[in-house]
Amino acid sequence: MPYYIYRVKPFGQLDKLEEHGAFAAASGQAKTLRAALPPDTPDKVKVIFAENEWQAEELLCQVREPGHPGEE
Repeated sequence: MPYYIYRVKPFGQLDKLEEHGAFAAASGQAKTLRAALPPDTPDKVKVIFAENEWQAEELLCQVREPGHPGEE
C-alpha cells in the first residue's frame, strides 16, 4: 500500500500532493513541504498510509477522539 501526502486546508479541503511507496521517502518529503509552508497558514501537510486515494481521503476526514494524557 502506498503512502499519500496531502495538504489539509481549513474546512476539510484536501489536496493530494504526492504518493510514495516507502515511508522514509514520504516522511522526508512531508517534512520538506511543511518547512516551506508560510508560518501563519492554517494548512497542514499529512502523510497517510492507505490502500488507495479514496481510503486515504476517508481516513483524513474522520474525526479522531483525543486519547488520555500520557497515552500514545
